[in-house]
Amino acid sequence: MSKINHIKLENFTAFAKLDQALSPGVNVVIGANGTGKTHLLKVLYAATAITTGEDQEKGFARKLLGVFNPYQARMTRLIRRQQGLPAAEITVTRDDGAKLKAVIDNQKADVKDVRVTGETKWQGAGLESAYIPVKEMLAHAPGFLATASKREIAFEDVYVDIIKKAFLPTLKGPIAANRQQLLTTIQKAIEGKVVAKGEYFFLRNSQGELEFTLLAEGMRKLALVWLLIQNGTLLSGSVLFWDEPEANLNPSLMGEVVEIILALHRLGVQVFLTTHNYVLLKEFDLRQRKGDAIRYISLYRDEQKAVVANASDSYTGIDPNAIAGTFSDLYDRELKRSLGGLVE
Repeated sequence: MSKINHIKLENFTAFAKLDQALSPGVNVVIGANGTGKTHLLKVLYAATAITTGEDQEKGFARKLLGVFNPYQARMTRLIRRQQGLPAAEITVTRDDGAKLKAVIDNQKADVKDVRVTGETKWQGAGLESAYIPVKEMLAHAPGFLATASKREIAFEDVYVDIIKKAFLPTLKGPIAANRQQLLTTIQKAIEGKVVAKGEYFFLRNSQGELEFTLLAEGMRKLALVWLLIQNGTLLSGSVLFWDEPEANLNPSLMGEVVEIILALHRLGVQVFLTTHNYVLLKEFDLRQRKGDAIRYISLYRDEQKAVVANASDSYTGIDPNAIAGTFSDLYDRELKRSLGGLVE
């Protein structure tokens, strides 16, 4: 199955120019707030989403509009703010040679005026994908899709899409051993299985059924991953986008989350995630096996305040690494205090 192997952004949101090769395995995106981590994931998700289902008819430009939801549906608001306001360009490439490109003209705000090339060939290879946003949505699923289909609501497509993915029924046929092992691992972490009754989700275990509104938000996210694996959304050749997996999760579960992500990678799922969490980041370093493909992409602002990127295929090569730097600073301050200020 094809993998996304490159992205190029010019004058798009926070990015003046990003020209970044991507890993076929796990891509871990870090950076300070406002450096475009979520924007990077959303662009890539929009590119994958239009290869399957109803989004094929929408096309790339309209999916970008839905994913970013700019004010008054003006696509020009996605152009980086700078003198002259030049056009924005997005180019996403797959390892089979397919290239998808969109140009947002600085004088034409309507989505129909976005110039898209390479879309027909790009849509020829279906890339099943899922985007897990920071905000967990399954507890809000009842009535959400019906409302979204009839009303203008201030939710980006990623929220609607993930609920649709969660509602997909279980795949027919036997479950492969490696997939079943992964499902079992998640069941142990969430202490049960997920069941749906109409538009309501429950966690079922030996003590009964607990509705998602009463379940910790972090556990709901793991339950969502279980659903996506069970219903076949996350299989070999698919793509997972996960914005801040650590959100609302106890640090004791970080290792299990990383193990789940690495297991998905070993099943053939390409993964893109963002994080602000040192424990999650370090767990990737400690749990990586020979043959695992992990790329760390560090976004930061240069002297001109434009967002640029440095990438490394090893944890020690991350530069800059504000997450580790902050953790080290805390450790140094704690050491200094414990020694009565003797350490400078």
